[in-house]
Amino acid sequence: MRLSVLIGGKAGQGINKVSQIISQVLTKHGYYIFNYRDYPSLIRGGHNFNVLNISDKQISSHESKINCILAMDDNTIKLHKKELTKKGLIIDYKEFKDLGRNINIALAGAFIKTLGIEKKYLIDEIIKEFNTKETNQAAEKGYNSEKELFHLKKLKNKIKVMSGSQAVATGAINSKIDRYIAYPMTPATGVMHVLAANQKKNNFIVFQPENEIAVVNAALGSSFTGKRTMIGTSGGGFDLMTEGLSLQGMTEIPLVVYLAARPGPGTGTPTYTIQGDINIALRGGHGEFPRIVVIPGDPNEAIEKTNEAFYLSEKFNSLSIVLSDKHLAESEFSVRGKPNKTIIPKINRNIPGKTIVKASGYEHDKFGNTTEDATLLKRNAEARIIKYQKIKKEAKRFEMIKIHGKKNSKNLIIGCGSTKGAILDAIEGKDFKFLQVLYLMPISDEIRKEIKKAKKVILVENNLTGQLGRLIREKTGIKIKNRILKYDGRPFLSDELRRELK
Repeated sequence: MRLSVLIGGKAGQGINKVSQIISQVLTKHGYYIFNYRDYPSLIRGGHNFNVLNISDKQISSHESKINCILAMDDNTIKLHKKELTKKGLIIDYKEFKDLGRNINIALAGAFIKTLGIEKKYLIDEIIKEFNTKETNQAAEKGYNSEKELFHLKKLKNKIKVMSGSQAVATGAINSKIDRYIAYPMTPATGVMHVLAANQKKNNFIVFQPENEIAVVNAALGSSFTGKRTMIGTSGGGFDLMTEGLSLQGMTEIPLVVYLAARPGPGTGTPTYTIQGDINIALRGGHGEFPRIVVIPGDPNEAIEKTNEAFYLSEKFNSLSIVLSDKHLAESEFSVRGKPNKTIIPKINRNIPGKTIVKASGYEHDKFGNTTEDATLLKRNAEARIIKYQKIKKEAKRFEMIKIHGKKNSKNLIIGCGSTKGAILDAIEGKDFKFLQVLYLMPISDEIRKEIKKAKKVILVENNLTGQLGRLIREKTGIKIKNRILKYDGRPFLSDELRRELK
């Protein structure tokens, strides 16, 4: 069973609240959801919509056809009516115009009724969220306006809903973060909001300086004093940080970076998605120095890989980058099971105040004194590369890749990050094996072995040039010719991807 409802209107009309109410009611009934958000870079107005997908099985993507439209304005019907299935339903805002700002509550109530869920579950959620006479009446009016259509029975699944931003923040909190320093930039800002709301409870500090250059330098200062420190940004902010990342490479002060990609170059389209920043995550900064780059594909992986990024950064005094994008950061997933056990990063380095510590941006000897000696320069450069090999050896204790689908299939799909959900939904029941890359640097040697075993290899990426494929070719010498690439700022739809794969 799979249903899809599109909730559309203008920014400021409470579209996300409708999704939240419906999601919570369904989750308590044991149903899986996946919620996709689509909105322009406007504070108010414009056309915004969510696509909320519902199933009795795990889902992590949305499709091109809609079973129901909840319309908060006429434009939503005009734009999306063609996406309705033959028996699709439109619930129009006009019936509830007298409710003012509570139109969204009535629409949520109306849709809950079509699902065949008892009214008391809706009212319980409305009371929990608002508990006012007006919202309760709006929910009642909406519920009573429709007929039962889908007859959803209560299931026993125990599920919670989490976004990618919430998951990265959870991974940081689990890692005993001391400082999160960031300047707001969509879509990275979600992590800052979650951490800011939890800083007192978990005894850490969130700080917003004047720009991204200040962010990275303040963060290096914070980490230098022994604080587990993470920073966050998107593409343009990351560009500004790259000089500081090179400073990290020389000083060897541990640092974790959250990079949430959006389409560029320049300002690009700030509220849409793309996997266009793999290259800068791998190579941002001047000079040659080691780094860790992880790329989770769902909330549980985001929790795990953020924790691993903290652990490896502290163990090897290195730069760790957690690479995400708007689709993973802002979509909401049903999550079952627990992530892997947290590893608390130990701080085993010298800390100022306990001893004399030097951290120089210049090439230096073992005491931190500046040097231009050719022998020392050569030795230091080689030591940085040797450290990368040590990082790779340690990273093998974690999941660097995952294999999904039919394990003995000769049709191999390769992808990473937020494409995971659409790929998994697209290949369900089909003759495909999916190799998901979780570590971009260091990269797993198993990738080459899996490619060699396959008859047909297909690269799936949310970018124009196949940046993951380029990395694989660099590391293995193998060029993947079959490529499905999407680069219009939107994520893959699972039914469209299924047709492409076929």
